[in-house]
Amino acid sequence: MESSQPQVLAGILDAAENAAPVDAVEAVTRELASALGARTVSFLIADLSGRALVRLSHVPFNGGDGARRDGDEVATVLPFDGGPAEQALRTQQVQSFALAGGWTVLAPVTDRGEVIGLLEMTLPEEPAAGTLAEITRTAHALAFVVIANRRHTDLFEWGQRTTPFTLSAEIQRRLLPGAFTCEASSFTLSGWLEPAASIGGDTFDYSLARDVLHFSVTDAMGHGVASALTATLGVGSLRNSRRGGVGLVEQADTANAALAQNAVVPGGYVTALLGRLELLTGRCSLLNAGHVTPLLVRDGEARDLPLPGNFPLGMFPESTFSAGEIMLRPGDRLVVLTDGMRERKAARLDIPARLRELTGLHPREAVRSLADAVLAVAGPVLADDATLLMLDWHDGHDAERSTSAGADAARTSPAMPD
Repeated sequence: MESSQPQVLAGILDAAENAAPVDAVEAVTRELASALGARTVSFLIADLSGRALVRLSHVPFNGGDGARRDGDEVATVLPFDGGPAEQALRTQQVQSFALAGGWTVLAPVTDRGEVIGLLEMTLPEEPAAGTLAEITRTAHALAFVVIANRRHTDLFEWGQRTTPFTLSAEIQRRLLPGAFTCEASSFTLSGWLEPAASIGGDTFDYSLARDVLHFSVTDAMGHGVASALTATLGVGSLRNSRRGGVGLVEQADTANAALAQNAVVPGGYVTALLGRLELLTGRCSLLNAGHVTPLLVRDGEARDLPLPGNFPLGMFPESTFSAGEIMLRPGDRLVVLTDGMRERKAARLDIPARLRELTGLHPREAVRSLADAVLAVAGPVLADDATLLMLDWHDGHDAERSTSAGADAARTSPAMPD
């Protein structure tokens, strides 16, 4: 295989820009197949459940294929089974193996630790180390193609949804951040939301400033559309005041007033855990507004993190708020939950014990594993949303990251046992 990396990247960018947004990925994979001498190249997007990949294609309908369709758009779900595809995403390392007279290569498509999908290629012969390195880099470039083009089309979002969304789920989805995972030199963060049958109003959010990380987990009263609308008001207020540069207490004051004055359901309120982490020092301010107590995992042990008590946002217009503070140490893991992780049937799960078992996993895999554990004891259909946000503190904000194709290789999860 003979190709120049700058030429391959230039071809990818040209192909993506010249094609329509719905055709951009297929245009890029055709370019890759030509440049890298591949028999086939395809992109598998990560399913919203976090437990499968979805192969997207555009094929005229001939009937009987069993795949999910929208006109000629086809989405085929490939559940995780512990095989090479899941291992590639878990370890963030390219996988290659002989199959059917050729070689299959699976390369993670990732940006800042956020798994977007997988690049799957079939080559006529075993790829050399240089070829695998080039495939890894081009898979990283594909991440930016997907991120850029999904802004202009529903195709990718449609492909990721293996189950239909209700109106309340649609509203809730729009309240979540664009990426559930964020890696930086000083921290790694992942959030997860396991929805109830009737959406329970949970959200999580984060935003990275130059030297500060803002984050929150909220839970609106009730279920369904009314709960989603209450959550919209609460999250909108918190984001607006955060972007205005005010602190946690001022954010809570403003959201409390906004909910008290404008809640769709009279008396509607939102419990919240608001956080502000100083990235140069590890000083973390936390404000608990009627929310579940967060946990701190330190030296392998998980414990509740007591904070000053406050009423939920919107419950009492005259409420005042106060925040607590903790100094994080390198290796600490902060875990913020909603009550769907700890109440009703979910209360049977020993979360501190489970967190001790997950200390070796990247937050991306740890939050999914904890969600799986909740489903195992309280599912398969949850009575309330189960939401969590996991933050690992590494220190070293002034240092540059050491990455390979969108992930910090030193902080990935280990391979799953055979």
